[in-house]
Amino acid sequence: MNGRERILAMLDHKPVDRLPFMPITMMFACDRIGAAYRDYATKCEVLVEGQIRTAEEFDFDYVNTMSDPAGEAADCGAPVKYFADQPPALDEQNALLGDKARLKDLDAPDPYSSRRMGNRLQALGLYRQRVGKERLIEGWIEGPAAQAADLRGINNLMTDFFDDPSFVIELFEFVLKLELTFAKAQVAEGAELIGVGDAAASLVGPKLYEEFVWPFEKRMIAGLRSLGALSRLHICGNTRPILGLMGQLGCDIVDLDSLAPMAEGRGAMGADQVLLGNINPVRVLRNGTPEEVYAAVAECHRQAGNRFIVSAGCEVPRDTPLENLRAMQRYAHLTGTRKP
Repeated sequence: MNGRERILAMLDHKPVDRLPFMPITMMFACDRIGAAYRDYATKCEVLVEGQIRTAEEFDFDYVNTMSDPAGEAADCGAPVKYFADQPPALDEQNALLGDKARLKDLDAPDPYSSRRMGNRLQALGLYRQRVGKERLIEGWIEGPAAQAADLRGINNLMTDFFDDPSFVIELFEFVLKLELTFAKAQVAEGAELIGVGDAAASLVGPKLYEEFVWPFEKRMIAGLRSLGALSRLHICGNTRPILGLMGQLGCDIVDLDSLAPMAEGRGAMGADQVLLGNINPVRVLRNGTPEEVYAAVAECHRQAGNRFIVSAGCEVPRDTPLENLRAMQRYAHLTGTRKP
């Protein structure tokens, strides 16, 4: 059973030979090939080389197109700061929609003719050639709260929920169109799984999440399903107050960051939801010993049960000791879906 087959079998309630292994690596993967991170984020061949090299070295079951959250916003015209060896960053002080009136004239760009989105589409084409059906190919889009914050500025968005809720809805509608258009192109280029990163959703509180964010995440996940894609939700931070709502989105995979205990996620989302995570990426994975990493993954597995994918709570830090990541790999390889 290869990596792609293993993940698809897990999601389809079929037996697997061992637990899938799907850590998020970006800067870590870039460093494995000695590249500058600016090149990793902007040159598809560098990203693909870093991902494949890392997936082969640690036997990941998938490869992905993640590098930073600024891609779609940059193609819309948002000012982005680029650095030699750090991820690109939105210029919060000069947000594209700092003036809300600009939204009415903003059009969603064509992914194929856009620099950043087009680069990721080219990455998917390279994956098709080099990975084929051996590992699952994952694309990525930003969720409604995250992309709205990228375009509007996160501080502005947080006050908009109270000062101009109708604008928030209008902005979320634009984001939904933008991201589903991008997702459609990614599926056409070979992505079978689309990750949805919505980090800002953990900052708004459960009331605003339920009223504003959740309905658009729900429509986004439904839209991905209509495209024939599997879906994965990744919300960084403390999602404990919204775990139940996250479990109602219909995602194929839900990531849990380390601030949300796996047992609470399982209790809130039910026995069927596939959960991914969620050891602390810094305190345990980066700073711990291999034995501590192995034990932490085992505890996550115990709390989650067998509908579980091995990973950290968020991105693997770039300076994580190799033996610590191998401890996660070893647990996944030695542990089938027997009772943990």
